Amino acid sequence: MSIIINLYYTGNNGSARRFAQEMTSSGMVDRIRSREGNERYEYFFPMDDPETVLLIDRWRDQKALDDHHASELMGGIAALREKYDLHTRAERFTEEKMEERDSSFLRK
Repeated sequence: MSIIINLYYTGNNGSARRFAQEMTSSGMVDRIRSREGNERYEYFFPMDDPETVLLIDRWRDQKALDDHHASELMGGIAALREKYDLHTRAERFTEEKMEERDSSFLRK
């Protein structure tokens, strides 16, 4: 069962968006996406909060997530968070099959 982590990076004066841009332009995002077990790594920008960036980070299982956390990439991510003086909030979910009653609210 996949593990989904929503990470909210919040800063000041556009620093969270600059962080996401540098993560992408430096190639770090591509390196994370290529790690064994990574299923999704995407940034989103909330319409009502220009100082926050949402990262949706999805891993195949806890081992893949633990391996990522133990990798050299985490040092680079931590350095960029410090550079841009970001604060982080996290939410953790597991993917489960959507119940039939819930799927009726989706338009396909």
